[in-house]
Amino acid sequence: MLLRVPEVLSAPAVARVRSLIESADWSEMRAHGAVAGQPLAPVRGNRQLPEDGKAARAASALVIEALSLSPLFFTGALPKKIFPPQFNRHDTIASHPGASIESAMRLYAATGTQVRVDIAATLFLSDPREYEGGELVLEDHLGSHTVKPRAGDAVLYPASTLTRVQPVTRGLRLSAIFWVESMVREDERRRLLYEMDTAITALRARGGDSDELARLSGCYHNLTRMWATT
Repeated sequence: MLLRVPEVLSAPAVARVRSLIESADWSEMRAHGAVAGQPLAPVRGNRQLPEDGKAARAASALVIEALSLSPLFFTGALPKKIFPPQFNRHDTIASHPGASIESAMRLYAATGTQVRVDIAATLFLSDPREYEGGELVLEDHLGSHTVKPRAGDAVLYPASTLTRVQPVTRGLRLSAIFWVESMVREDERRRLLYEMDTAITALRARGGDSDELARLSGCYHNLTRMWATT
């Protein structure tokens, strides 16, 4: 399921995150979708903020807090674990590798936590007017999808999706990438639960509670009980 989550970060929160990361010491980024057992090759020109740096830790905490306050993120991802965001920058001097698919597992070295990667997400930190190019291209069984949302918006997609970033031809593209281990592992089941939950919420807002809505809500929670692991 491809899901756009608007305003994960408010405009002031985007400004705060950017103030933390823009002046930080950026290092050469290494590919995060490498095949297990193969060395990680440098990706020339693309930059990534070292995850153990003070700026990255502070910015990451702001993003994680914002995610915890987003009902749409929760109902779409049903998160069990979140791998801390990594902050990337793309500019006109960066080379751009081809499409890649996320690794199945990630290890957070600071805590030794293993995260099974069910969902990948990109949180955009630059407004589309600040740069040209830089679109996120997602390819799945339904075709190719190109996204370039507002700063503060996040895009969630199955980790099995083939992704690439179009070259930036003007300006600077800042983003945060994070990964989710979901309580519901299968994407199709998460999609069904998401559609049911959002429909129940809309019906309740339109007409209030009813016996029928209570039954539908019970079906949602019973399906979650059947499929979720904690």
